[in-house]
Parts: sequence; structure tokens; C-alpha cells
Amino acid sequence: QPVEPVPRLSGVTRERFLRDVYTRRKPVVLQGLELGACTTKWTVDYLSRAEGSKEVKVHVSAVPQMDFLSKNFVYRTLPFDVFVRRAAEVKHKEYFLSEDEKYYLRSVGEDARKDIADIRKQFPILAEDVLIPEYFEKEWFFSSVFRISSAGLQLWTHYDVMDNFLIQVTGKKRIVLYSPQDALYLYLSGTKSEVLNVDNPDLEKYPLFVKATRYECFLEAGDVLFIPALWFHNVLSEEFGVALNVFWKHLPAESYDKSDTYGNKDPMAASRAIQILDRALKTLEELPEEYRDFYARRMVLRIQEKAYRNDFG
Repeated sequence: QPVEPVPRLSGVTRERFLRDVYTRRKPVVLQGLELGACTTKWTVDYLSRAEGSKEVKVHVSAVPQMDFLSKNFVYRTLPFDVFVRRAAEVKHKEYFLSEDEKYYLRSVGEDARKDIADIRKQFPILAEDVLIPEYFEKEWFFSSVFRISSAGLQLWTHYDVMDNFLIQVTGKKRIVLYSPQDALYLYLSGTKSEVLNVDNPDLEKYPLFVKATRYECFLEAGDVLFIPALWFHNVLSEEFGVALNVFWKHLPAESYDKSDTYGNKDPMAASRAIQILDRALKTLEELPEEYRDFYARRMVLRIQEKAYRNDFG
């Protein structure tokens, strides 16, 4: 599989980001941004003390590769200070599934179905240590998602429908990304790819996966990765680490699903188009197979003519 390194840029101002990076719609690692005291303060001890024993709901997995489609993990609730200490351990004296289980926190709103994640509301003391790069309009802000991962934990490949910054506060991560144009090769189920092991994929099951161009970067503490909307990403935590994702809306507000608290529901027009397509495919079933095949191919050509961009293959 071809590998493209994600460019790294230092000292990028807001103006330069908007002019040279944002318009290109490709991932970039930004270095040397002012992120506040968090990059030096957020030790395991400090995190435990700062937010104390308030309860958090976390993912617990007996295996390093978490799979959202098969749900090979469980949700458990722990006091925040206990969770942080456990996530930082390699072997556990106390555990739910196994002594080398992995932990993952993705912060959510007070009511996960209605409220967005916002570090200022869920972790107000820690929020004071963070300077979020203001490279987008304040009113575009959607959510700030606080994340903590055990070493070795790998998240499934997925896309989000909003632009976001992944701010690596402590620890190291490897991020593998795929362009939206390679969606055809990623064996999608909703917003997620079925190909769990991106390093050693099952090519009998997923033969087209080799056609996808793999973009890759390694984030160190203080790095900020710009992930444009619709870019697929797979995250491997090489060390215990803390990160903050900031999502913002770059489409008109009415484009987004009002019930979306995670930033991963398809835009309203896309959802409607998929429903219409499903109805069209159902209608084709009224025809014999030979005709169905012929008209389906004509529909594919029409979609390519009308909706594909000209500057991609």
C-alpha cells in the first residue's frame, strides 16, 4: 500500500492556516502552537487530583484493537482518578476483563443523546490549562472532546462530518488516514471501515483495500493534527496519552442533523439522497436480473457524470 507522510508545518499563523492549509482540504500536522500549561502540567498525579473522583463512563477492551462494529469492548463506570491511574498502568491489579485490558475515555455531554462534549463543562478545572487554537470562527465551534487512552490501544477507522483539530497534549500517537476519494476501497459500514487491521489487512476478505493510499503521521506532545471532514482516520496510542479533539461546523448550520451530538451523522441532504437511492434500488428489483444490471450500471454512470469531482480519477 503506498504511504504518504502527512506534512508537518511549524509556526503557522491563523492567516496562513486559512490561506494555505484549510483550502487544500488535506491533513497537516501543526507544530509549535501555543496550547497553554496543559502540555507540561497534565501528569497522571495532576489529572487525578484536578478532577477528583467524579464518575466517568469508559470503554474497556481485552484486546488492543477496538472494533465498534462487533463491539468487542464493554462500557464501565469508574471514578475519574481511578480511571486515569488504571489507564496509565500496563498490568492491572484491579480489572474488569483481564490484567492487561485497555482503557479509553471519550468525553460526552451530561446527557450523551442531547448534549455535546465540551471540556469547559465536563472538566472545567482542566479546561483552564488549555488554549485551543482559534483558527476558526467562534460561532462555528461544535464540541471539544477530551480523550484518554491506554498505551497500545487502537481505534477503528472512521470519518467525521466536521473539520477538527486533534490536539495531542501528552503521549505519542500514530495516525493513519485515508482520503474521502478512497471510500470505495475501505469496505464501509456507515461511517466506519470494516478493515480493522490496517497494518496487516485480510486481503482475501478486503482485496480492494490495497488500492487506498495510506497517509501517516506520528503525533508528539504539543502537536496538532488538522483532520478535514470526511477524511478517514485510524488512531494508535503508542503511549498512555491525553488528547483534545475540537470540532467545528464549516457548512451552514442547517446542513447538520440537529440530533448529532458526536459530529458523525451525515449531513441532512446526504441522508435524504441515500434514502432516495435506496428507494430507487428497491424499484429496480421489479425488473429481471439482466435489466436490473443494465439500468444499475446506467445509474452509476449518471452519478459519476453529475456528482463526481472532475479533478479526481
